[in-house]
Amino acid sequence: MKNILISDKLAEAGINYLNDQPDLHVHIQTGLDEQGLCDIIGDFDALLIRSDTKVTQKVLQAGKRLKLVGRAGIGVDNVDLAAATEQGIIVMNTPDANATTTAELAIAHLMSLSRHLPIADRSVRSGKWERSKLMGAEVAHKTLAILGFGTIGRIVAQRGQGLGMNVIAYDPFVAPEVFASYEVESVGLDDLVSRADYLTLHCPLIEKTRNIIGTQQLGSMKKTAMLINCARGGLIDETALFEALKSGQIAGAALDVYENEPPANSPLLTLDNIVFTPHLG
Repeated sequence: MKNILISDKLAEAGINYLNDQPDLHVHIQTGLDEQGLCDIIGDFDALLIRSDTKVTQKVLQAGKRLKLVGRAGIGVDNVDLAAATEQGIIVMNTPDANATTTAELAIAHLMSLSRHLPIADRSVRSGKWERSKLMGAEVAHKTLAILGFGTIGRIVAQRGQGLGMNVIAYDPFVAPEVFASYEVESVGLDDLVSRADYLTLHCPLIEKTRNIIGTQQLGSMKKTAMLINCARGGLIDETALFEALKSGQIAGAALDVYENEPPANSPLLTLDNIVFTPHLG
């Protein structure tokens, strides 16, 4: 009998599947901090998480029986991979599980920004009728710039092409023939940023991509450009983004992910030209 700990909210269907396995004993306990997780992890053979649980070196060292950490989702930046490797603990993720969901959310944010939907909604609710002011713009023939051309980035590209957008992308780990097969132009990062009408991020958070969008990149963008992030909060320097939005250096942004979640004290919350969602992707 193997003991499985689920420390984040998972889909009921997945939990039912695990409970149906005769050789597994499933225990669910969410909302644990590092010490709380350390206190109980020693009794378990596997740990199943989403994005809330932080699997630190301390947690892994406390997991004397731990053989597997399973991430229901794509990113594994909340797991200390080096420590897991050192201890022989397998870390698995589900890279395709929510790819379409995340890609569609990015497109939803793109459309929301292009037509000022949240602002228009608030305007009508307050008794105003600002049709000309909030008309927005078509996305057809605009440039959709994708940073990261993995599974999600490729779905976003297809959706963007379906909307009649010109799609360019940057990903140094993807072969030229892959870009060609999707009829997407491969460009460098500087070119991507400067040409974007809509810049959407779909790369993992690693040391090289942390704050990959900062003051320099935001300063190179068109003043009419929009930034969308449904990947990882640490990809954007949020202080630089606040200044760029406040000064009008870029026109708007939409965030589903944040450096700290929830972003309770973020100055970004004081701005009108940004749309927020609570990590729905």
